[in-house]
Amino acid sequence: MTPHIRTAALALAVALTASACAKAEEPQSAPAAASTAGQQVVQSPSGSAGPTCTLQQFGGTTFDLKTATVGFSQSEKEANPFRIAETKSIKDEAAKLGITNLKVTNAQSQFSKQITDVQQLIAQGVRLLVIAPLNSDGWEPVLQQAAAKKIPIITVDRKINAKACSDYLTFIGSDFYEQGKRAADRMIDALAGKGKVAILLGAPGNNVTTERTNGFKDRVKDKAPEITISFEQTGEFAREKGQQVTEQLIQSNPDINGIYAENDEMALGAVTALKGAGKEPGDIKIVSVDGTRSAVQGIADGWLHAVIESNPRFGPLAFETAQKFLDGTPIPDKVVISDRDYDTSNAKDSLGEAY
Repeated sequence: MTPHIRTAALALAVALTASACAKAEEPQSAPAAASTAGQQVVQSPSGSAGPTCTLQQFGGTTFDLKTATVGFSQSEKEANPFRIAETKSIKDEAAKLGITNLKVTNAQSQFSKQITDVQQLIAQGVRLLVIAPLNSDGWEPVLQQAAAKKIPIITVDRKINAKACSDYLTFIGSDFYEQGKRAADRMIDALAGKGKVAILLGAPGNNVTTERTNGFKDRVKDKAPEITISFEQTGEFAREKGQQVTEQLIQSNPDINGIYAENDEMALGAVTALKGAGKEPGDIKIVSVDGTRSAVQGIADGWLHAVIESNPRFGPLAFETAQKFLDGTPIPDKVVISDRDYDTSNAKDSLGEAY
């Protein structure tokens, strides 16, 4: 998507928000996005309905992004394609915009290190923070220090449990509850509304796991009462752990019909376990969330039934949002992006757009 189109999308979202009542609204269900050549697209109008924040309300002062020190805090080891693509997107967009002093840290999946990383970025004089939080809670020390210096914080991918426009500026990411519902729809279709399903849960302590789980369960309960969720265990969003849990699953629940993996890495670990157990493609239906190239290839190969995208390319939208904020434009407390689906009808043709 060109910068012009992306700018128009965000402008439309902001305009629609400005006319909405100040009371927060729950995002409504939205259809899956069509092909977007890998770029993030703001979901409108429900993707940004709710309160807004201006530079004046926040109490900050404007500055030049190109010359300011900007910090990006990555949460997890970059062995996961999502995190690799996310960090690359931030770095690439900063370079494209001429931001010359971008400082990037990686917490290596340790929350205490992420807190220290961000505190050090604040001490180094950052004017803007973009954070991919490992956990949703426990951010009070960082938020207090940033608020004292009026440093706007944009969180991407995961939310933090705090107050927008005072503790942080905005959240940019997917509707994770909706992702869970859409994954459930795919599983219901794959099993014709009947069977036993296992859930490979994501890492505990963040809103992504909670919302993807709740969306899936609520949809199954509502639309397919003859599907039983007979197994749940965390795979911690990791391929190796997903494989280990699936190996246990096959032993304890040999009659399982479907696996809902809350990210692609766990799904691919499950595939390895199924292959090791002598299963054939399609014997157990797998639905996952992310949209990595390996998972989309897994659909083409018959091992995965469907994948709900969660787009990690936050760089353009994060910096565009920051610039609009500095220019005085009201920014929504959440900017929800629209994600596509991958299935057998489009997997082969869409490999180039997966990450």
